[in-house]
Amino acid sequence: MKPVPHGAGGPRRWLARPVLSAAIAVAWLLLQGSLAPVHWLWAAGLALLLPWLAHDFIDAPSAAPRRAGLVLLLAARVLLDIVLANLAVARIVLDLRRAPQPAWLRVRHTLEDPRAVALLATIITMTPGTVSSVIDEERREILVHALDAPDPQALVAAILQRYAQPLKEIFP
Repeated sequence: MKPVPHGAGGPRRWLARPVLSAAIAVAWLLLQGSLAPVHWLWAAGLALLLPWLAHDFIDAPSAAPRRAGLVLLLAARVLLDIVLANLAVARIVLDLRRAPQPAWLRVRHTLEDPRAVALLATIITMTPGTVSSVIDEERREILVHALDAPDPQALVAAILQRYAQPLKEIFP
């Protein structure tokens, strides 16, 4: 009897991704810093449950990024921007003479893939000084709060150019 597909990624199976499950278990044990039996049980439970829950996200037909070079470039860009944004936020906090100019921004995007939209919102939130607060799927926009945005339109343009455009190429 053929299994009935579930969602975009086909049927869910336990241990469908053994390497991912092993990585989750090892990461859990390393984070706990202990090899106590209770941590082994948690590691096993998480290693089984997390890939099973993320099945539709991981195993969707277009889940594999098309261009590994773009993925690495985007990751490097995000890491650099996180470091630079940390320095900028520290400068704002430590310089009492300069008041930040907070703003709410509407980042209108053209991303089709919901995973790309979720990654864009995650990148925005991971970067200190900005927080994505609402993803409006119908309007295709993300509402973002910026700690300091003297030129809000320039910040929106930078977000779209630095993050949304590579995500559009990675998830066509």
